[in-house]
Amino acid sequence: MAAPTTVGIIANPASGKDIRRLVAYGTVFDNQEKVNIVRRVLLALSGTGVERVLYMPDYYGIVEKAVEGMRSQDSLRLEVAPLEMELTATQLDSSNAAAALAEVGAACIVTMGGDGTNRMVAKSCGDVPLLPISTGTNNVFPLFLEGTIAGIAAGVVARGCAGEDAVYRAKRLTVFRNGIPADIALIDAVVLDNPFVASRAMWEVEDMCMAVLTRGEPHNIGIASLLGTLDPVTVHDPWGAAIVLDPSKRDRVAAIAPGLLLPVGTSASRRMKLGESVEIAPVPCIVALDGEREVEFREGDRGEIRLDRDGPNVVVPDRALRNAVAGGFFSRPDVLGIHL
Repeated sequence: MAAPTTVGIIANPASGKDIRRLVAYGTVFDNQEKVNIVRRVLLALSGTGVERVLYMPDYYGIVEKAVEGMRSQDSLRLEVAPLEMELTATQLDSSNAAAALAEVGAACIVTMGGDGTNRMVAKSCGDVPLLPISTGTNNVFPLFLEGTIAGIAAGVVARGCAGEDAVYRAKRLTVFRNGIPADIALIDAVVLDNPFVASRAMWEVEDMCMAVLTRGEPHNIGIASLLGTLDPVTVHDPWGAAIVLDPSKRDRVAAIAPGLLLPVGTSASRRMKLGESVEIAPVPCIVALDGEREVEFREGDRGEIRLDRDGPNVVVPDRALRNAVAGGFFSRPDVLGIHL
């Protein structure tokens, strides 16, 4: 018997709530709104003929509340079940859930969070395509996408009707400490001339010495917005960039956090080829990954940051839906399990 067509949901209950709501003007993304989004995702997945949804359990019960709040006429025609996993109430839950979904053969994973959440998912999702919905602070990687459309696109991908060009392989940064991979980033790795982690979220520019980025455009938020004002790099360009920052200068303005436009000094910027590495300096330091302080380098450590295109597979929703239309996916309600 064939395995059921399965989509995973990883909804981070902590996303959209960090200290940048106090020091900047980030939206407080209420968990009840996440419930509403998940409900629309589930209904759309059901309408596309997906048979099973497995989700990351969480302390708020986002997916459970989404199912409980369904009106009777909107009953789901699919199985919804939690992953069997031990919760830590930390960011590790997202990574562990992604690994579990990859193991059970999920055809697509819908994520809800910001760059940090998707970074954790990317560590262990393997080749399973991600459809990231933005509910975080720095949202360069995820998409501002209506839940219904996200669910339809994920369903089309899971059903194998999206076409090969509807999924791309993202770029990734790997941070090495003394020759050993220490962590990854999907958007940026920023070297901070400060040996203390303190608050993990990053929003001050004074301690920034260097930034390595996979992408950055003027409409982005965070350090990626700085690259966008210098030499924009798109998600599909086969290169990234390295920027040397100079705290004594103030030659650029960047949207470092929501509502927080700050002057930033730069002394050099250059493109990086895929497979190229840059040395981390000065040491000791902290390296922030996708907006959060993560990797500590102590006196005597050696470090480098390498750019590759070996990040997660990512769904392009509009392309997936156009391909599905061209293939007649929406003209067969019997195939979708919809009875008119």
